[in-house]
Amino acid sequence: MNPFSTEILAAAQEARQWRHEIHRYPETAFEEERTAAFVADKLKSFGLEVHTGLAKTGVVGLLRRGSRLIALRADMDALPLQEENTFAHRSQIPGKMHACGHDGHTAMLLGAAKVLSQRRNLNVSVCFIFQPAEESEGGGRVMVAEGLFSLFPAEAVFGLHNWPGLPVGQFAVRAGPMMACSDNFEIILQGKGSHAAMPHLGTDVNLCAAQLITALQSIVARRIHPAESAVVSVTSLRANSDAWNILPETVYLKGTARAFSDSVRDTMEQEIHRIATHTAQAFGIGATVHYQRRYPPTINHAGAAKYAAQIAATVPESNVVTDFLPSMGAEDFAFMLQTIPGAYVWLGNGEGPGGCSLHNPHYDFNDEILAYGIAYWDLLATNYTVYN
Repeated sequence: MNPFSTEILAAAQEARQWRHEIHRYPETAFEEERTAAFVADKLKSFGLEVHTGLAKTGVVGLLRRGSRLIALRADMDALPLQEENTFAHRSQIPGKMHACGHDGHTAMLLGAAKVLSQRRNLNVSVCFIFQPAEESEGGGRVMVAEGLFSLFPAEAVFGLHNWPGLPVGQFAVRAGPMMACSDNFEIILQGKGSHAAMPHLGTDVNLCAAQLITALQSIVARRIHPAESAVVSVTSLRANSDAWNILPETVYLKGTARAFSDSVRDTMEQEIHRIATHTAQAFGIGATVHYQRRYPPTINHAGAAKYAAQIAATVPESNVVTDFLPSMGAEDFAFMLQTIPGAYVWLGNGEGPGGCSLHNPHYDFNDEILAYGIAYWDLLATNYTVYN
């Protein structure tokens, strides 16, 4: 016997169709025009006030009930990745796919909006936020900067992300850090090029780059407190020549830095500058360092996290874990949590096809968890004034 109510099951069945439609036509950052129109049409059909234009393609649905207002958020954008799946709802757009489950997040929140719009006993107003450009481009930051919470003064905001590897129906939530910051750095090493057979006539930027990549790992190993968490990864190395017999004069290194606290973040930025500059000086070459702070850490507020855990525990056939390790991945929901209180939860997506993770060309959101997500949103909104 299915543990979910008839209305939740009906919403999940519709959400499955919506998700497949969104999955077929993925759109990347700030280009989610088809998806935004789809979302806006559905929200209007549920009788909600619909507002568009925040962060270009963002959509906000407002359900007016009580005097208090809470916000529920889903992301809409896809990734610039070629899908390798062969099922019927695979991407129809070359080089783009929903490899992170944002199609499922959007469908679940739409399902919840429909269910909640039919609840006459709802005592809280609900702002449904459909955000563009979560993947690397900071759509959440833009929505906040353009006045999201001034236009819709919610007292709390809640987010949800599917999580491969967690069992279907399991929720994970904790107070404090859920996900890390995401910072980018680029280091340009400028030397003197030469014939590869006559290295003494130049300054070898390749050798310097090799030493620098190794030296950067000393930041986490020797400059960060052992009880803190941090990652410094060099992800790209490119020279301005790829010939067999030329030592290039310029090398470009790119990478990412991750942490859960501003103090560790400050240390990483300072040390990357210091090590790059001094390593380059030791080799007689120049170094230019560009460090960009992208997403802050996603930090759950204690009260909101406790409430989210209480609600998740009431979802049929679910369980809640609170003693897990946070992720070094990043989320621009962090900008919303910096503005008003709230909490971000993970919902188990199961192992998935071949056990593949997010951002994998074979990934697909698990339709089995749609009912869990819709039920969570429904219970969170309908019980909010009881618990808070």
